[in-house]
Amino acid sequence: MIIKELRELTVPLRGNISNALVNFSEHTVSLVAVVTEVVRNGKPVTGIAFDSIGRYAQGGLLRERFFPRLLAARPESLLDASGRRFDPAKVHACAMRNEKPGGHGDRAAAVGALELAFWDLNAKLDDEPAFQTISRAHGVSRLRDDVDVYAAGGYYYPGDPCAILRDELLRYRDMGFSAFKMKIGGADLATDVARVEAALEVAGDGSRLAVDANGRFSVDEAAAYGKAMAQYGLRWFEEACDPLDFDANRRFIEGYPGAVATGENLFSAADVRNLLRFGGMRADRDIFQMDAGLSYGLTEYGRILAEMDAHGYRRAQLYPHGGHLINLHIAVGLQLGGCEAYPGVFQPFGGYCDDCVAGDGRIAPSSAPGFGLERKPELREAIGQLLA
Repeated sequence: MIIKELRELTVPLRGNISNALVNFSEHTVSLVAVVTEVVRNGKPVTGIAFDSIGRYAQGGLLRERFFPRLLAARPESLLDASGRRFDPAKVHACAMRNEKPGGHGDRAAAVGALELAFWDLNAKLDDEPAFQTISRAHGVSRLRDDVDVYAAGGYYYPGDPCAILRDELLRYRDMGFSAFKMKIGGADLATDVARVEAALEVAGDGSRLAVDANGRFSVDEAAAYGKAMAQYGLRWFEEACDPLDFDANRRFIEGYPGAVATGENLFSAADVRNLLRFGGMRADRDIFQMDAGLSYGLTEYGRILAEMDAHGYRRAQLYPHGGHLINLHIAVGLQLGGCEAYPGVFQPFGGYCDDCVAGDGRIAPSSAPGFGLERKPELREAIGQLLA
């Protein structure tokens, strides 16, 4: 088993949407392929993955640092004991050779995309969906092959903010989603309160609506928003303050009785350990959103899960950020609490393929080998360019 070629394609996100801090019209994603010498149906078996959504591509890092390290390694040094699959932990270790601890940033996403492509490859070599490969590798017994899901959207657009939001969530409800997440912090408090109330007209109950400030607020601003939002009994309040200011997170939690969520901007087990030690998170209600595609892949994600276990938190509290097929497989494979979906934004990566149908607040991956990215219509053009 050898790597014949490693490829990266920088793919722009489609659309012009904004949250409280960021406009996504210039954002890109790294789509990565691991091409092997194994041929099936006249084509080489190829692992495909990407980093995640809402950041920038890492093509330079991949081509200049991480691809050369793997291609220079002895082929057998990257294989598992059977010799017929790659060992993602060995891939991770090889990619990280000569990298100092800390200073994660884009490096974490570059390695994440690369390592995840090997999970897709291994699943294809075994002709099974990736969630089965993930479960077996992590010793997880699955009780169900579907997970809780919510539709994420509610960004800021020109026009009537309440009418636009209400119409968007109605479209998601028609797709089979019964829980939703919307953005706050990109308008004044009064406007956002009106938007929340408009969203509740569709959600029907605060337990089916989460809000996300994307780290927009100071502690005082967060407290004011928290006071206004507490009356609605929301599913959670996400990233009120800077995600690396654990003391601010703790102070916000002390004044907000509902569930909070954070973690999508933590890229290592050490980051998560500090959140658990100093961030005030509560084991009986709060939500964690670490994303393997931004966190060096599933090897580091396993270490993150071990930190949560050691501190008394449950896997049911994990809802990975991203809203895409890869994290759906991870959530099912590791039996996490659930996942988000981007059914209306962040194409071509957001959302799932046509045979992943939402219903009763849950969703299951398809039976396609690997992550099934080739089955997503919006991704076919980009994957075709990557493999051409």
